[in-house]
Amino acid sequence: MNPRKILFVDDDPEIREVLRLLLQSEGYEVVEACDGNEVLKLMDESVDLVILDVMMPGLGGYGVCTEIRKRSAVPILFLTAKSQDSDKTLGFSVGGDDYLVKPFSCSEIISRVKALLRRYYEYGAKKCGGAEVVSLPGGVEIDPVQCCVKQDGADVPLTDIEYRILLLLASNPKKVFSVQNIYESVWNEPFFYSCNNTVMVHIRNIRRKLGDDNQNSRIIQTVWGRGYRVG
Repeated sequence: MNPRKILFVDDDPEIREVLRLLLQSEGYEVVEACDGNEVLKLMDESVDLVILDVMMPGLGGYGVCTEIRKRSAVPILFLTAKSQDSDKTLGFSVGGDDYLVKPFSCSEIISRVKALLRRYYEYGAKKCGGAEVVSLPGGVEIDPVQCCVKQDGADVPLTDIEYRILLLLASNPKKVFSVQNIYESVWNEPFFYSCNNTVMVHIRNIRRKLGDDNQNSRIIQTVWGRGYRVG
């Protein structure tokens, strides 16, 4: 099997060199860029994961992520010096999958990269199963074979995490999933209180993309004090 290809961008050449050597030592193919516009030029279907610095001159990380999400569900990991919850919420809202605050350890970034790739390829958007299409209100259909979501026949551009949350809920109609249930099932990691906002942002993104009003939801329903359900 060919090595996984990682595209990353940082305007600091020293960070780029350290990250390149680190990723290559783990057997990954590495493509690096120095700004957001270069990332968009290098981005293609061969890329397995994108690592984005948030603060860059010109087109920043959030803007790059928004553009990538128009054409790909590839995992995106943000690197940033900002640690406020509002910054993380913004990163998730534009389609990011994970968020790592600088300075970070070598072991930490490698573990995040491996976790994102594992979720994506072993049981995420790149894995095809044999289940039947799941139909939801509002003309929504989830195809686990093609790993895609359509609404009234048109593709809905969900990220890998968003797809897996929706599939989890839709595959268990009327079952109420707490935020902790969702996080541990989708992220496959231990739940911490700070993860609450992460799940809520992804739910909000799914609803927005499906045109599912938060107050009068036809698809993902909020069960106050308990969690979320479909059906």
